[in-house]
Amino acid sequence: MTWLSAILAKAVAAAATITGKKFALMVASSLVATTGILAAALTDGGEDLGPLAALLSRPVASTEAPAAEPVAAPEETAAEPAGGSPLPASGGETSSSGSFLSPEPTPEPESEPEEETTTPTEPELPPGQVQHVFVIALASPGYEATFGPTPQLPYLAGLIPQGTTLTNYKLLTEAVVPNTIAAVSGQRPNAVTSANCPTFADFPPGTKNNPSGFVSGDGCYYPTETLSLGDQIDSARLRWHAYLEGMVDPLTGQPDNCVMPEAGATETTVPGGYSSNLNPFVHFRSLVDLGSCTPSDVPLDQLEKDLKKVETTPNFSWISPTPCNAGVVGQCPEGAPQGPAAADAFLAKVVPAIQKSAAFKKDGVLMITFNQTSPPDPALPALPNPDPLKVGALLLSRFASPGGIDATPYDPYSLLRTVEDFFRLNYLAGAAPKKVKSFAGPLMGENGGD
Repeated sequence: MTWLSAILAKAVAAAATITGKKFALMVASSLVATTGILAAALTDGGEDLGPLAALLSRPVASTEAPAAEPVAAPEETAAEPAGGSPLPASGGETSSSGSFLSPEPTPEPESEPEEETTTPTEPELPPGQVQHVFVIALASPGYEATFGPTPQLPYLAGLIPQGTTLTNYKLLTEAVVPNTIAAVSGQRPNAVTSANCPTFADFPPGTKNNPSGFVSGDGCYYPTETLSLGDQIDSARLRWHAYLEGMVDPLTGQPDNCVMPEAGATETTVPGGYSSNLNPFVHFRSLVDLGSCTPSDVPLDQLEKDLKKVETTPNFSWISPTPCNAGVVGQCPEGAPQGPAAADAFLAKVVPAIQKSAAFKKDGVLMITFNQTSPPDPALPALPNPDPLKVGALLLSRFASPGGIDATPYDPYSLLRTVEDFFRLNYLAGAAPKKVKSFAGPLMGENGGD
């Protein structure tokens, strides 16, 4: 089979660039992945493997930087909305505040709901408007504590007049793992992810995607055939990076890429340290087994270097602090700021560097979102929080309406659909139904769009 020859050639090329532990891991995992791919091909009875074909066509663990400019749009075309050119950038730019280096850490339900039978594949926007998307994911102290009249994140509150607030952005659950998984793959919560992966459990052997792209059953480590946003961006010959604060090899304590527990193992975390629960990309064998995770899933400190030039800034950047600096109360070292104060301090370091970068100024969107809820900080005044899943979000961009408000109902599936719209990618799983709203169109349309 020609496609099998291609994937084997990519594996050989990838192996030539990886040494030591990474080489051993890739060899072992690639054997698993190749076996799964062969099984899928034989079961389906042909070379047309649908979504898997896109996975096989992408570069595997490539060390060559793809072209900075996106490739031409796919053959399918969508009707282009009418409108004028975007407005110039709004004011309020702040200065950078130094390195992102964090202190080193110290020593589905049994009956599935009916799914909407729809297979939309056309994005809602023409290509070229937004080519750099940044997502910062935090823990919510409650909508009122974030966007109300007495906010507990003053730095974030100061950014609100610069951008568009999504006042009706809601989470799927209060746990972090199902929300981040949904935001990068469209997969719905299951019993294991809803418990924040007490073990890094594989799905049962033989688990496959259903016709709508969902994986049935319970698990934390998704099968090779289940695609993520990282796979889509790779296939489009664009670039993605996940930047994780405090990500280190648990054995050496040194910064490392694509860090996760072994399949079936339990993760041990320390106050102020890294947790793979905030790193959605390590949950996909499509990325881990085929090599894309290793070069693209990196410690946060690399962000500062990557932002220096448009050419080195990935098209999609997922930025996650430690649980402490995400704002989760009870996850910080004793005596350190926690909760909203820790999250606000993290934003004050990272956001200015993004805003002053050439990629953001040229065609960027920064989404400050929340992917979990946090217990209240007992040191702060209690504020009303009638709906913990209502967390809100803020969009910063030269395309956004300063001080704008968008009250459309959104959720993590909407975030995924929005990114897919910006990069003209097909919709994955939960992002596909027509009822899921993208905020790409409203964001661009408010200022005219193309």
